[in-house]
Order: sequence, then structure tokens, then C-alpha cells
Amino acid sequence: MASHIVGYPRMGPKRELKFALESFWDGKSSAEDLEKVAADLRASIWKQMSDAGIKYIPSNTFSYYDQVLDTTAMLGAVPPRYNWTGGEIGFSTYFSMARGNASLPAMEMTKWFDTNYHFIVPELGPDVKFSYGSHKAVNEYKEAKALGVDTVPVLVGPVSYLLLSKPAKGVEKTFPLLSLLDKILPIYKEVIADLKAAGASWIQFDEPTLVKDLESHQLEAFTKAYAELESTLSGVNTIVETYFADVPAAAYKTLTSLSCVSGFGFDLVRGAQTLELIKGGFPAGKYLFAGVVDGRNIWANDLAASLTELSSLEGIVGKDKLVVSTSCSLLHTAVDLSNETKLDQEIKSWLAFAAQKIVEVNALAKALSGEKDEAVFSANAAAHASRKSSPRVNNEAVQKAAAALRGSDHRRATNVSARLDAQQKKLNLPILPTTTIGSFPQTVELRRVRREYKAKKISEEEYVKAIKEEISKVVKLQEELDIDVLVHGEPERNDMVEYFGEQLSGFAFTANGWVQSYGSRCVKPPIIYGDVSRPNPMTVFWSTAAQSMTKRPMKGMLTGPVTILNWSFVRNDQPRFETCYQIALAIKEEVEDLEKAGITVIQIDEAALREGLPLRKSEHGFYLDWAVHSFRITNVGVQDTTQIHTHMCYSNFNDIIHSIINMDADVITIENSRSDEKLLSVFREGVKYGAGIGPGVYDIHSPRIPSTEEIADRINKMLAVLETNILWVNPDCGLKTRKYGEVKPALEHMVAAAKLLRKNLASAK
Repeated sequence: MASHIVGYPRMGPKRELKFALESFWDGKSSAEDLEKVAADLRASIWKQMSDAGIKYIPSNTFSYYDQVLDTTAMLGAVPPRYNWTGGEIGFSTYFSMARGNASLPAMEMTKWFDTNYHFIVPELGPDVKFSYGSHKAVNEYKEAKALGVDTVPVLVGPVSYLLLSKPAKGVEKTFPLLSLLDKILPIYKEVIADLKAAGASWIQFDEPTLVKDLESHQLEAFTKAYAELESTLSGVNTIVETYFADVPAAAYKTLTSLSCVSGFGFDLVRGAQTLELIKGGFPAGKYLFAGVVDGRNIWANDLAASLTELSSLEGIVGKDKLVVSTSCSLLHTAVDLSNETKLDQEIKSWLAFAAQKIVEVNALAKALSGEKDEAVFSANAAAHASRKSSPRVNNEAVQKAAAALRGSDHRRATNVSARLDAQQKKLNLPILPTTTIGSFPQTVELRRVRREYKAKKISEEEYVKAIKEEISKVVKLQEELDIDVLVHGEPERNDMVEYFGEQLSGFAFTANGWVQSYGSRCVKPPIIYGDVSRPNPMTVFWSTAAQSMTKRPMKGMLTGPVTILNWSFVRNDQPRFETCYQIALAIKEEVEDLEKAGITVIQIDEAALREGLPLRKSEHGFYLDWAVHSFRITNVGVQDTTQIHTHMCYSNFNDIIHSIINMDADVITIENSRSDEKLLSVFREGVKYGAGIGPGVYDIHSPRIPSTEEIADRINKMLAVLETNILWVNPDCGLKTRKYGEVKPALEHMVAAAKLLRKNLASAK
């Protein structure tokens, strides 16, 4: 029985690629140094899978930034502003597209389906001249082959690539992106021909958009694309891989009718309905790549249950045509559990990271072949029994409190307009008030202080003194810049979710459980293993300390329940909404304690609310109901004069704008600049928004410093569709990833732009 891995994490077990990228970007190392680190990581990944007995090992899933951007490079679809003149696309052009540079903005970045990974959105139009701009897929296949590993090169499929793209600036928004299929397929043919010539016997096309609600003409594009590629694919086996959800019946029929495709990959963890479709009929002679090992979570597979499921599939597709696989790329999980030397041993026994999932895949494949490792299966069964019966998982009081929430709407008694009036009387803010999103640059010294405190090399007194000094610097800087509503800069936090999870019951933490979010940005998701509660206040000490340093309003900074949920590895033994309600109750206690301590502006970030939206429209309503309800629970008890902010970043919000309004926050700050001000189109189309709103005026994920004039122009565009009295001026997101040399001038220009427009508005009266 064969085994297959859809894809693998890129950063390395100790984030080796992250540090190599940042060193290269800072000019401290060469391109050759970066390439050497990358080659070593790829070699170790291929060896690991080969040694584990995996038959179908992926290549070209490694990326210096993002696999969709890699496809853009492969197709030579470089936006004209980057002045690419042809030839093999190098790091300069590639990273300018990803990150921008001193003079040019980056391409748009948005969430990859419903994950916390971000991809770079291709900008396409009728005038794009596609050409074979990157030979990365072929080069990596040859590289693996030279090491003695025959891999399956992975390409983002042509139809999904176009469906994930957007019309370039200046191109009609209604431009049919699928009309470019005939222009990109010749490049795919060149790549396929090169892979065949290099000796590839299998090629994997990732077509994850097949799990979405597609119209008939979009499904027809798949039929057309693979019919066009059929002659080129002759002599090579082809996998079309889907993941993240069920494949709808119409898409399943379209996919399994593709005659040139040898095998089909399905997510059978999140795809119970797909399983029923397979049982209802699977094409004879085709391979089924059965994704039974979860690529998106860290819980150990239930090997006995998976083996039962695989045995039933074996009867449908045939013993020689069933391949055991992961549900999706392992990019979305942590790298290796063996690096977790300090994790609680009982909890550790319940887990499997990417390296362990490879072993699980192979163990299942061997068991199906009659080589079942009884010791492995017995240990797995014992771990599952331990988790089910562990008293640390269940807290009856928490479960009762969460269950009691379902009978109420949890909405503040006064409408937002009246609340804003009461808040303005108390806060006395100017029109176009300025603020930032929360974090300020995380300096080397600051990271050292946190690291030494965690390692008990400095005392709590020394730690508190150092953090207060950092807060004082951030407060003083904001006052010098004349920002209206301040933040304390979050110097005590390495990660916004980890910080809260460490102080809540039911959470566990890893030392090296890093997962890539975008580029070199990695996050270390907490593990929610049990019922959640708040033993003690979490932020009150730091928020009150910061407020004592200024007469200006100081925001209390919290992470919302939906974001904590969506940015964690969540327990899979109860519905997600039940866990979310538990977190909401814990955050509610913190909000009320902040208010009692005199904090009058409280920001409850819900950066990941959109991220958790199911991929199928039929499931949107249920998710949005409990997600929005969870947010409202957190602040239902505060006074009218307490201003509740929330923040959302890097996603497409237009289709859920009414749910955002239903959150009933007093002020929302939201990403806007990197997506070509897509958000503003909602208001141009007539949606009325009565609460405060701050669409981001500049992109903090780029080192580029915008001018005062550029920011003023953005604010003017906002004023064309939003009332002056509700508009806030702020960056797109937190500033922790930037340097002070970038942050200071950008914020100076932001404040100057706000003052300029205040003056213009006053003189126009």
C-alpha cells in the first residue's frame, strides 16, 4: 500500500529559513547564503520522507515566500511596475512583488482559504504577456533526483490560479479571469515537458478551489484545461489534489471525469460528504489519494478508526489503487514534536506534528498491506483513551456557564450612535482621530528581556522595570507624534494569542511549534486541549501602568475569542463554537476588570473572524451567528462611555460587512491599503455604517514609507464614502514587524495628513 504527503512545512524545525530570509533582506548575507540554507532544508525534508517509507514525496512545495507567488513567477505574470524585462525571475523582482521596496508597494496579500496562511494575489488582465519566468519546479525536481529521491513535483493548478487572482489596477473589475486560460496553458505545457524530460513520472496539480461554490462555467474551465493538457501529460501520471472541505457533487463529477488524470486527492478529515460521494461511485482504474491524516491540526490520528475507513475504501477502489495521504499540506501544522522537550508528557502523547504525521501515514499504509505494527497501534489507542478520560480536559462549571449563553442575544442596551455621543463627551477627540493598532516594534533588546525573564535569568522586578521603561518610550513617542488615542506597544507580548493563552486554563504551549503565516512571519499557535477559563486578570496591570503615564486615552489591548480560537490548534472533541463561547466568557471578565480600573477605550481584536468563514456559502450563516455572538458576549456589560474597538486584517470583508456591523463595536479598524481600497467599494455601493471606522491608510507589511500626500489622498477617498464624524486614521495593522526607522516617519506622515485634512475641512465650512 502506497503513501503520499501533499506538502511539507518550509521554515525548518528551528525556523532556519525565517532567519536566513531576514538576514538576506537586511543585507547581512548573500543570495548564495540564502540558497544554501534553503537547499539544506529541502534535502533534509526529502530524506526524512524517504527514510519514513513515503512513496509519493512532494517537491516544489518549498517556497521563499508563497507558492502562489511562485506560480506567478513561473508564468512571468509580473506587474509592470516592477520593471521586469524577461529572463529568469531573481530575488530582487520576486521579493519586491512580495514585500514592496523603497519606491514600490507590494502586491495584495490575503488569507489562503480558511487558514492563517497568506498568499500573494496575482494581478492579471488582458494585456499580461505570460512567459516561462521561473524554472523552480523543474530545478527542485532535479535537485531531489540528484540526492536519490524521486519526487512528485507540485504545481498550483491553472484553474485555481486564475480563480485566486484579481483584475489588475486599471482593469475592469468584471474582467473574466478565466478568459486567460488559453494564455497560461502553453506555459504549463512547457513546464510539464521539462519535468517529463527530467524524468518525472508523477505530477501533482493542486486545485483547491474545487471545494468552493463554483458556477457551471467555472467547472467547465477544469474540463477545458485538463483536456488541453492531455496530450502533454501523456506518459506521466497526474494527481489533482483538493483540500480544506468537501468537494460538492457537481465538482466531484467534473473532477472524476477528467480522463487524463490518474488519481484524485481528497480531504477526508473535513470532507465527510466527499466520502459518501466516493462510496457512491469512483472511476475504475483511477487512484484515490485518501487524506485521512489531518494536515491542519496537531492531534494524533485515531489509527484504528482511520484503518477501518481505509479498509472500506479499499473495497471500492481496489487494493492497488488506494494511497494513504494527508488531508492537505503539512504547511499548516508544526514541524516536529521531538523538539518539544518541556511539553507536559501526557499532553504530548496526544499530539502529532508534521514529522509524526509522516509516520502515521506510513503506519496506516503498512497496516493495509498486512504489516500492521501492533505496538504503534496499541500506543496510539492508549493515548486516545488517556485524552478522553483525563480530568484536566473537562471543567463542569465552565461547560455550564457556556451552555447558559445560548438563550441570550448579548447586545449592549444603547444603540451605537448614542454610545458614540456619550464617548465623545468623555474623550473629547478631534475629527479624524489618529491611533495605531496595538503593537510597536519588537527590538532585539526587548526580545532579550522577555527571553531572559522566561529563562529565569532576570528577576520579576527587573523584568517589570524593563517593560515599563519600554512602555514609557512608546507613550512618549506617540505624544511627540501627537497621536490622539494611544497604545502601550505590547512589549510584554511575543504573540497576541500566545500571551492570552498562557494565562488561560485549558491551553498548552510549545517551544518550537512554529507555523508559517506569510513570508518569514511565523506564529506559534497555542494548543487548546480542555475547557477554558480565566484564573486571574491578564492585562490590567500593564494597561493601568501605561494609562498612568499619559493624560490621553490609552487603549486596553485584548485578543478576541474568535481570533484566539482560529489562531490556535483547537480541541477536536467538541464543536468549535462551544470552545469559542468559553473563551468569550474569559475575555468578558477581562474587559470588565479593565473598565473598573479606569480604561475607557478597550480594543478586542478579531483579526481572524473572516478567516474562519466556511468555504461553502450554505455554512456561512451558522458560523457568523456564533462568531459574532461570541464577540458581543465579551463587551455586553460595559458602560456606554466605554469605547469598544475591534480590528480585522488582511482578508476580504465585503461579503460579511453586515455581520461586521452586527458585531456592534463602537469603532472598527480594518485593513484597506494593500487591497487597493477594496473595502471602500462596499460603502460606495450604499452600505450604511454608523459606528466609527478606520480603514488602514498605509501597509505596515512593507518597509516602504508613504508620504503625507499619499496618506491624505487615501483619507480623501474614504471621506468620499464615509461620514467625517465616524472616520478614524490608522495604519493597516500592528507595527511589531517593522523597525523604528520606518515607523516614526510613517506615523509622522499619517498624523500630518490627518491634521492637513482637519484644516481643509474646517476651512470648507
